[in-house]
Amino acid sequence: MENFFRIQRLPPYVFSQVQSLKIAARQQGEDIIDLGMGNPDHATPPHIVDKLIEAARKGKNHRYSASRGITKLRHAICAWYGRQYDVDLDPETEAIVTLGVKEGLSHLLLAMVGPGDVVLTPTPTYPIHMYGVIIAGGEVRGVPLGPQEDFFENLTRAYMQTQPRPRILIMSFPHNPTTSVVDLEFFKKVVDFAREHNVYVIHDLAYADLTFDGYRAPSLLQIPEAKEIGVEFYSLSKSYNMPGWRVGFCVGNKEIIGILTKIKSYLDYGMFQPVQIASIIALNGPQDCVKTIVSGYERRRNVLVSGLNRAGWAVDYPRATMFVWARIPPAFAGMGSLEFSKFLLREGKVAVSPGIGFGDGGDDYVRFALVENEHRIRQAVSGIKAALKNPVSL
Repeated sequence: MENFFRIQRLPPYVFSQVQSLKIAARQQGEDIIDLGMGNPDHATPPHIVDKLIEAARKGKNHRYSASRGITKLRHAICAWYGRQYDVDLDPETEAIVTLGVKEGLSHLLLAMVGPGDVVLTPTPTYPIHMYGVIIAGGEVRGVPLGPQEDFFENLTRAYMQTQPRPRILIMSFPHNPTTSVVDLEFFKKVVDFAREHNVYVIHDLAYADLTFDGYRAPSLLQIPEAKEIGVEFYSLSKSYNMPGWRVGFCVGNKEIIGILTKIKSYLDYGMFQPVQIASIIALNGPQDCVKTIVSGYERRRNVLVSGLNRAGWAVDYPRATMFVWARIPPAFAGMGSLEFSKFLLREGKVAVSPGIGFGDGGDDYVRFALVENEHRIRQAVSGIKAALKNPVSL
């Protein structure tokens, strides 16, 4: 069954190896603390859920919806951009609702990328940014991203050294998994570069609100010329604790929005309308819930990072996202991220994501997701500390 063109282009799913070991350990009665998948653990705020229930009771909302999203929801996301970033968007031509960012991005790439087309993505990066291109039949040129790297310099070098010239750049800042952040001047340079070289830019702003220590993530669309060359995706999954609802948006360049609108019109009828109605309440309603969610992640970050540092594992405090990107301790570096992840699961009873699963440049790291409460995170740190002191278990 794997003898099909697109399936053959996909590598084995690295994360499944740790997942299988975690399931097997739990079946044997072991208490495994899962800091692997970035799956928010708190409930969606009550006022959003209440609106969903209210809308779901109305039979008129049970019919097929519109693949590009209902009008009021598109107006809501455009109004949100106006409040957050002072960006003016036309809800009719510059905004579309997607079934989460992952669906929207992968279908946009399916529409824009063909065999032989080259797309630039950071490496390491969130897997769909790479594999969405591969599924569409294109080729990926990785641009190194890391603490010792100048990403923009690497970007320009990669473009000039690649034939045929890349047509698209995919970025995501704040970045998953590395937690790297940028300022508005960085986006200005990217927009100037894209306009000069006729490159389309797709920016994934999924972690827009999850920022700490006074940092505020900018939007690509704050650069006035950005609409000429690019679009930006945003999601309700993290900011509003709505991961299972699958609500995302793509906004920006009207030609690119038109392309995504056209291909989606062939592929889906949009999401369940009560979900869209509740999403309007999320965007237009009280925003205190977002601040509460962000504060919770910040406390978890502080507990995990301070605990790892006390345990002798030097880790920096990320300024954004719901992750901690940790370089494997020197004494264990030779194991590689997959074996080290298995080691932490076996000896520390903690599941993490191996960095190699995010592409080149990731194998020296593992990623922690802040998806357990503070007590469980302290318990995880205790298990990790014991494991790191037990070289015999290697």
